[in-house]
This record gives sequence, structure tokens and C-alpha cells, in this order.
Amino acid sequence: MTLNTEPDTIGNPADAMIEITDLRKSFGAHHVLKGISMTVPRRSVTAIIGPSGSGKSTLLRCINLLEVPSHGRVRVDQQTIDFGGKRNRLPSDRDQSAFRTRTGMVFQHFNLFPHMTVLGNVTAGPVIVKRMRRAEAEEIALSLLSKVGLADKARAYPQHLSGGQRQRVAIARALAMAPEVVLFDEVTSALDPELVGEVLDVVKQLAEEGMTMVLVTHEIAFAHEVASNVVFMSDGVIVESGPPSEVLEHPQNPRTQAFLGRFHSFIGSYGGVDQER
Repeated sequence: MTLNTEPDTIGNPADAMIEITDLRKSFGAHHVLKGISMTVPRRSVTAIIGPSGSGKSTLLRCINLLEVPSHGRVRVDQQTIDFGGKRNRLPSDRDQSAFRTRTGMVFQHFNLFPHMTVLGNVTAGPVIVKRMRRAEAEEIALSLLSKVGLADKARAYPQHLSGGQRQRVAIARALAMAPEVVLFDEVTSALDPELVGEVLDVVKQLAEEGMTMVLVTHEIAFAHEVASNVVFMSDGVIVESGPPSEVLEHPQNPRTQAFLGRFHSFIGSYGGVDQER
């Protein structure tokens, strides 16, 4: 495995913020990712859809090194990591940290620190990882909490918030690190239906502001409305990808057609969870 921090432009689309090449991930004999190649343009939203167990979340975790790929290459902006051979070792802690700061990640189950206030959760990364002065970090955090509609909850603890509020705090926490990309892993699947809209509204606002985002989601209506590109994954491979108007309205692959056939009335309001037949 090698780490290259020099600009990497040969063969790369000029506008790509993320480029993934032949990415593979195995857990023992179980092959989860089977040669994923894709690009994510700057200031775009890529929605990854597909059945459970297709490798969607593993792909996100490989992008920011929460999982170490077994093979392939990941580039985020101008920093590239190549994975190869049977004795992969992660780069140094310093290089890992530098790579991860480029990508913020928001998880399905929030992953907030329960012993910290909302303000403490949002400032932890900038203070600990970036060595930012606490006063500066708190100023940024309060601005971001206002952005997600939670300025009045800065001194509250996570257990006193609703699921939707906790997820919005998690988004503010990711943004506090000033990432170039934000990865969302099924951020609404643990929420009650009436709370889904408040989280998706924040994601939509970020999309309108030009944040580069990759989101794994079952919110098909939302993907249709917000995504620049939709990727359908099944059994560890990309089966079909393209604009929402193509993949969601006119899927060509039988597996994509079968998956989308489980949903109805997906083009419309995204205020709740898409219903399956």
C-alpha cells in the first residue's frame, strides 16, 4: 500500500473529487466489494442504492479508511492511497488523520458521545484533531448548530434530544471538520417516519450549497430529487449508474428493475420513508 499526496491527474476526470478504482474488500472468504470503480464529481451528490448486504456501507467505510480495502485505489481530491498485496498495512496515524479529515461521515446510529453536550460533540474534532482553539471551535460549532436548526440545544445532552435532532447534531459535527466530502450512511433508517424530513431538509440544503456528498439511502424519492448521480449496487458490484432520470425512471438492468419494483410512488414528497409493496 502506498500513499501519494502529490496531485494525481493522469487518467483522472478533471472535476472528480473522489475516484475509486477496482476497489475490493473481503472479510475472510466473504467478498463484499468485487471491483468497484466510480468517480464523484466536485459539488455533486451521488446516491448509492441497492438491497441490504450489497456492500454499500462497506464502500463508504473504505473511502475514509474505517475499513481497509483488500485491493484497489482511493483518491480524494489530490491524495491517493493504493492498496495491493497480501500484507497491507495502514499508512501512519498522521497520514490516516490527514486523509480522513477530507471526508466527514454521518452514521446511521448517530455515534454521539453521550457524556458530552451537543456543543462538546461538535467541537471535539476541531479541538482534538485540528488543535483548534476552543473559543474558535465553539464559534464555528454554534454557527453550524444554527445552520441545522439546533442553536438552542448547544448545552443539552444527546439523551435529551429526539432521533432527528441527534442526527442533525451528527451532521453539524461532520461539517465542523470542514471536510471536502460528506458521506452519509443510511442516516434516516433509524428514525421514526415523522423525523425523516427534518434530516433530509438539512442534506438538501447542503446539496444546494454545493457540498460534495455521497449518500447510501433507501429514500428513493429523495435520491430522485437531490442526487446528481445514482449508483445501484447488488452483490458487491455496481450494476447500473447514471442520472436519476435514467436509473430511477428508466432502469435498464433487470436487477435494478426488480429492486425499484418494490417501491411505489417514489417520485414526490420525501417527508417519510418510501413504502415497499
